[in-house]
Amino acid sequence: MPQNFVPFLNENARNEMIGLLNDRLADTIDLGNAVKQAHWNLRGTGFIGVHEMLDDVADHLREGSDMMAERVSMMGGFARGSSQTVAEKTTLEPYPTEIVALEDHVQALVSRFNAYTTKLREAVNAAGEAGDEDSADLFTEVSRTAEKDAWFIGSNSAKAA
Repeated sequence: MPQNFVPFLNENARNEMIGLLNDRLADTIDLGNAVKQAHWNLRGTGFIGVHEMLDDVADHLREGSDMMAERVSMMGGFARGSSQTVAEKTTLEPYPTEIVALEDHVQALVSRFNAYTTKLREAVNAAGEAGDEDSADLFTEVSRTAEKDAWFIGSNSAKAA
C-alpha cells in the first residue's frame, strides 16, 4: 500500500473512507459518461446551449472525480476508476443510449443527478461520523456543484423534476 498522508485517521476509518471515496468515484465517472452520452446525441430546440453546457458539466464531474481519486491516494489507497470497476460499482441506473430528444436527455440526466447527490449527502454524513471532515468537505463541494449543474440542466425543461 502507498504511503498514508492522512495520519490522523485510524486504519479502520481510513479504509472505510477509501472504500466510500472509491464508491462515489465510480458514480462520478459513470455520471460524467452519461453527460457525454447526452452531449453527443441530443437534438431539438435549444440544442446548442445545452450541448455546450454539458461540456462544462462533464468538466465539473471530472474535477470531482480527480479530487476523490487523489484523496484515496493521499490515504494510502488505490483509486479504482477503470471502466470495468465503474461498470461493476456504479449505483446509478444505466443511461439510455437510444434517445435523442433534448427533453428526454434532460429528464434522464436530472434523475441521475438526483440519485447521485443523494449518495453524496450520505457520504458527507458517513465521513463526518468517521471523523474525516476533509472528505466530508470534499463530498460537500462535489455535491454543491452537482446540485447546481442539475438545476441548470433541469431548467431547460418544464418537465424535469
